[in-house]
Amino acid sequence: MPGEIDHWSIVITRPVRRIAQAAVVTSLVAGAVGVSHLDKSVTVSVDGKTSTVRAFGGTVGDVLEKQDITIKEHDVVVPAPDAKVSDGQKIVVRYGRKLTVTVDGATRDYWTTATTVDAALQELGIRADSAKLSASRSMSLGREGLALSVTTPKDVVVRVDGKNLAETTTATTVGAALKELGVKVDSDDRVSPTSTKAITKGLKIAVLRVSTSSMKSTEAIAAPVTQKNDSSLYKGQTKVLKAGSAGAKVTTWRVTKVDGKVESKKKLSTVVTDKAVAKVVAVGTKSRPAPAPAPTRSSGNTSGAGINLSNAAMWDRIAQCESTGNWSINTGNGYYGGLQFDISSWMANGGDDFASRPDLASRAEQITVANRYYAKAGLGPWGCAHAA
Repeated sequence: MPGEIDHWSIVITRPVRRIAQAAVVTSLVAGAVGVSHLDKSVTVSVDGKTSTVRAFGGTVGDVLEKQDITIKEHDVVVPAPDAKVSDGQKIVVRYGRKLTVTVDGATRDYWTTATTVDAALQELGIRADSAKLSASRSMSLGREGLALSVTTPKDVVVRVDGKNLAETTTATTVGAALKELGVKVDSDDRVSPTSTKAITKGLKIAVLRVSTSSMKSTEAIAAPVTQKNDSSLYKGQTKVLKAGSAGAKVTTWRVTKVDGKVESKKKLSTVVTDKAVAKVVAVGTKSRPAPAPAPTRSSGNTSGAGINLSNAAMWDRIAQCESTGNWSINTGNGYYGGLQFDISSWMANGGDDFASRPDLASRAEQITVANRYYAKAGLGPWGCAHAA
């Protein structure tokens, strides 16, 4: 019957729908359970900075990749990137940093996970307690790394201003050490070794103080001599016609001193301040007449110890030529008195009857000794015999 068929259709159809709905519910529940199993709470610490993330990956590497954390060769990851992740897992990442350290000129590369300069030095075992660093110990180390210079203290000796200074320095060069030690050096001073020389243990440094100054000196300019022939004078005779006068010049010098001692003098200029005036001298050209015959030796020239003034006029002429008539002259040339006796001739002719030297005897006494000598040798011993 039609009514019956429709009833059964309804009865049969409803159980089918319920079965389908149950299948869907079961699938959703199963999916929810699967998602719940994959979703984990993970703590990630990167260089000490911690965050909690929801992770669906299966390994540590998957979690880090989802967080855009790139791992490089020298980075440290705990657990290892291929380790399985569990709920509540903690992942620690320490980035590796390249630290290039130059200690007293020797350079070496290190890798460290420390985040500050001081921590890196301690981690690497680099002793720098009293050393000078090119960066602050508290400076942070970025992932890009750092180049660090370390200068250890060194004993040096500085010789400056007459003193030896024994000092300790962390400077890298001689110039920097002098500045650190408060030794002032100007552009003229000399530093040995040079300012760019690297500091080494026990280095000896010398600083020479150099100063320059100008000085002036005055020098005389000798008067030139002009000669004029004069026929009124005998040959060998001269006469000053014009005295003349010396001039003067001023020279400027540059003087260089090293540690207070003069090292060099350089002439800069010379200026004549007074011109010399020439001396004019007349020179005789007239020939001398033949000398008058000399008195004979028998005219009393051989007298004894008494005064003998024979030939006095002749001896006066000779004395005028020999000593300009100065009977007490002593120029230190070994000849004495108006007739320029030497000591041996004076003594050999009895001069010690009157004095130990001719210049200490009177004119009369010198003439007396001359007459004694003349009686023996004539006028030959006198260079001015022609004046007789």
